[in-house]
Amino acid sequence: MKQALKKELYFWLGTAAVVLAALILVFTFIGRVILVDGVSMEPTLEGGDLLLLRSIGYTPKQGDIVVLTKEFEDADGPIVKRVIATGGQHVEIDYAAGTITVDGEVLDEPYINGAMEEPWYENLTSVDVPEGSIFVLGDNRNDSSDSRNVTLGAVDQRYLLGKVIWVMFPFRNFGAAG
Repeated sequence: MKQALKKELYFWLGTAAVVLAALILVFTFIGRVILVDGVSMEPTLEGGDLLLLRSIGYTPKQGDIVVLTKEFEDADGPIVKRVIATGGQHVEIDYAAGTITVDGEVLDEPYINGAMEEPWYENLTSVDVPEGSIFVLGDNRNDSSDSRNVTLGAVDQRYLLGKVIWVMFPFRNFGAAG
């Protein structure tokens, strides 16, 4: 009887170790889980949302919501933003009209929170995004420190953790992101 219990326990401990190792590998190399901190992506994402990211095999595209790790004066942890432009594109920001233009085309942005005002920090209004970089903005433009801030600017893609694919928690926000 004791021998059977030991065998059963050994089996379940081995299974738990394999599952734990698989989860660690998946969340390290394929996807990650990140918590939203702040209000810069409201109304699309809220502070406290738990996000699932796609990390491997991802190339940023305009409109994607991404998580970056680049530290700058206003952030020292992962930051969640929307990709406005990718390498080789030209961005113009017109605060008077409240518009963003990429390669001469005004973006249709139904997801932004309110009319865009000029931020308090030294900001960029015209940017040529270098190859291998992305230009990112928060959806809550009036409460977001993002690529308009000269201390962040266009972000090298090596700082990219991944694309947000799913809001996992809270359950009232559960579903595909974006």
